[in-house]
Amino acid sequence: MSPVSPALPPVDARPDSPADSPADSRLDSGLGSPAGAPVEPGLLPLTAEIRPEGLAVGGVLLEQVARQHGTPLFVYDEEHLRSRCREAVAAFGPGNVAYAAKAFLCTAMARLVADEGLLLDVASGGELRTALYAGVEPDRIVLHGNNKDDAELRTAMTAGLHHIVVDSFDELERIERLHHVEGLPPARIRLRVAPGVAAGAHEAIRTGGHDSKFGFGLADGAAAAAVRRAAASSAVRLEGVHAHVGSQVLDPAELADGAATVARFAVGSAAGIGVGGAVTGLTVGGGLGAAYVGGQQAPSFAVWAERVRAAVRGAGWTGRVGVEPGRSIAARAGLTLYRVGTVKRIPDVRTYVSVDGGMSDNLRPALYGARYEAFLPRRPEAPRPQRARLVGKHCESGDVIIDDAALPDDLRVGDLLATPVTGAYGYAMASNYNKLPRPAVVFVRDGRARLVVRRETEYDLLRLDVAGEGPQRSAPDPAAPDLATSEPATAQRGA
Repeated sequence: MSPVSPALPPVDARPDSPADSPADSRLDSGLGSPAGAPVEPGLLPLTAEIRPEGLAVGGVLLEQVARQHGTPLFVYDEEHLRSRCREAVAAFGPGNVAYAAKAFLCTAMARLVADEGLLLDVASGGELRTALYAGVEPDRIVLHGNNKDDAELRTAMTAGLHHIVVDSFDELERIERLHHVEGLPPARIRLRVAPGVAAGAHEAIRTGGHDSKFGFGLADGAAAAAVRRAAASSAVRLEGVHAHVGSQVLDPAELADGAATVARFAVGSAAGIGVGGAVTGLTVGGGLGAAYVGGQQAPSFAVWAERVRAAVRGAGWTGRVGVEPGRSIAARAGLTLYRVGTVKRIPDVRTYVSVDGGMSDNLRPALYGARYEAFLPRRPEAPRPQRARLVGKHCESGDVIIDDAALPDDLRVGDLLATPVTGAYGYAMASNYNKLPRPAVVFVRDGRARLVVRRETEYDLLRLDVAGEGPQRSAPDPAAPDLATSEPATAQRGA
């Protein structure tokens, strides 16, 4: 194994961010690697290493894993995931960290975070079912969601989850009906509060303001009324309060402000609303951001914990504090591999580089204006002086992965191209738009690539269709060659 090239220092040489570093909390900050510079090491997974043949992660060459599993492909550095889980637990303490599964979830990921001692925060019946199927103990699962239906609540109450985060009076009524009419056991709950503090890099991911679909408002007295009602209800066991102010926050002061506000409410509820010691738990949500482009920095878990603890102690809270990181665990651990299919140069306008994925595997640029970088795994240390619009293969002009990507001059059709920091909300938001099969997901560690989610096939795309009237073709043969994917048919059938 050759040493890392001097042009690209070891990827773990730079900490997430010193405590006193200025942070830019805007999602599209305008930052990026200097013109022509190689991709920054701080954007690559923990075990990334340059070899003569190209970039390896987890001891596996990216070119090799792409040949074996096809593209587009999500590749996760398993050691990076585990390391981030351990850092979070070290910062906040055992039992105080729940992984926000919405960032990325499959059975392998659920087992990994459970192995590392984290709780699992799920936000739907599907995520809950995945966690249970993975073998996660129910008392290590937390259920979120602003509009939980009877089936989701029934499953949660029957299984005996760690707690349910109750979001509305309507939800309290559903829980009470399930308890009194169906005889389900009382639910352990925390009440979600909208503290009037909104943070985050884009309006769509700011969740803690007064004008929010989430939680009981502080300003209108709904939160106080919810505490009184829950404390008096035989259908629930009120254990505390919860708040989440937003996502992709790079300034820990914003997270600390939200934590202080909900802590003051929790202290006041326990002391002044007449519910005694009912409010004993405090969860301040997640939201810690990730660096997506060169020049950005993200606070460490230690800095986040320090700021949050100081804020809640200053508000009079002396109990335990729980958090729910997702992006900050998964984002940098994952990257996406594509094949370049077309290079189109329009004189005096721009160059378009098209790959075999797009908004169906990374919706964030279209949805939030999110920014990314790209590089060639065969030469990750190469300068990137060429500017091009990196686009996908969908029938949308807005199918843009990177609007003004920095790329090497020698990029060509057939090249393997990587976009780093796609481990959060890439696969989780993936769709079948234009009937593209969703990519496979691979974990790499100790020189081995482990398939954890197989690539969808054309058969999968037709599997749910219901035959109607008129002439019918025979059902597709799942063993037949699949033209919709570059993954070898043998790999698909053996997954």
